[in-house]
Amino acid sequence: MAYPTIDFVFLSEEDMIKAGVKDMPACIDAMEEVIKCLNVGDYVMGGENHNSHGSQISFPKESPFPNMPLDEGDDRRFMAMPAYIGGSFDLAGMKWYGSNSNNKTKGLPRSILTVMLNDKDTGAPIALMSANILSAMRTGAIPGVGVRYLAPKHASVCGICGPGVMGKTSLAAILAECPGIREIKVKGRGQRSLTAFVEYAKEKYPNIPVIRAVDTLEELVRDTDVIAFANSGNTDPGTYPHIRGEWIKPGALIIGVSCFELDAGYMADTEKCRLVVDNTALYEAWAEEFPYPSFGANNIIGSKFTDMIHDGFIEKSDMYDLGDIINSKCAGRDSDQQVVIFSVGGMPVEDVAWGKRCYEKAMELGLGQKLRLWEKPDLA
Repeated sequence: MAYPTIDFVFLSEEDMIKAGVKDMPACIDAMEEVIKCLNVGDYVMGGENHNSHGSQISFPKESPFPNMPLDEGDDRRFMAMPAYIGGSFDLAGMKWYGSNSNNKTKGLPRSILTVMLNDKDTGAPIALMSANILSAMRTGAIPGVGVRYLAPKHASVCGICGPGVMGKTSLAAILAECPGIREIKVKGRGQRSLTAFVEYAKEKYPNIPVIRAVDTLEELVRDTDVIAFANSGNTDPGTYPHIRGEWIKPGALIIGVSCFELDAGYMADTEKCRLVVDNTALYEAWAEEFPYPSFGANNIIGSKFTDMIHDGFIEKSDMYDLGDIINSKCAGRDSDQQVVIFSVGGMPVEDVAWGKRCYEKAMELGLGQKLRLWEKPDLA
């Protein structure tokens, strides 16, 4: 039997930029289609429940094998995130990365990511691509989908907690969907990063009249229409930014891209507050993977929602799926005064989907380097 030659394409970071990986409006549109696919079950991810975020090897302070580089932080790991996504994407792939907080001493990002796209039928590789920017963009774009359906009308004030990469892409998505924003507030831990974020935002968004750093969490939250928590965090909820219900503006949208804490009693008031997640099945999978209480072991606020269901604070029906809202199965909010808490988990289907869109554009533009897997398989 004659076997065909197999080639695939390598796309560098420069290629990905030329292919539009930073096009936030297009990324938000792609992520909306992803959410629709998730809602109707047109996808598969890892784990026995097919909804797992991914599989990882994480390392303790003591090296698990000789010469293993140690990490001064709490994020020394390798992670594989496989997925298939249907719809117009219709292919499989995987995000793969290593992460070490100590990378900053070497002038490297904490995580170094790649995405591989594969033909769903043969399994053959289609493209290998640089994925740090890709991952950052899709991380911001999911909040953008939430803003599209959940933000209060006439939103004019935006708050960002965490002046890093996730804060920047979340801000880009919010501004893409809320053209009426006239003030940006940012809260962080270090003056250097805050100053850099304010300077970056003023240069990138010169039409926004007020862009300023704030000193306290209360100042960030009060009178703010859309707030994104994009700060770094560990596994101790006691260290998370803790906001109080009385600070929150009626009708506000609070987006949990990363960790924050809000009293269960406030969130359990279903007239005052609506709890929304990007994919219900993901949080149910996390509830299986992380022994109760899940929140803390997983620092995304949606895991607190499932803990609240476990504790009887709320019913399962009180945790709304964004796909149900997009597909008009339910409303995004019951009133203009209702506060919406939107949890963003992050899933490999998103990386595969945005990778597919960028790959298609790269092929149109003739970008990338063709690599040969084989002329013919030697062991066939």
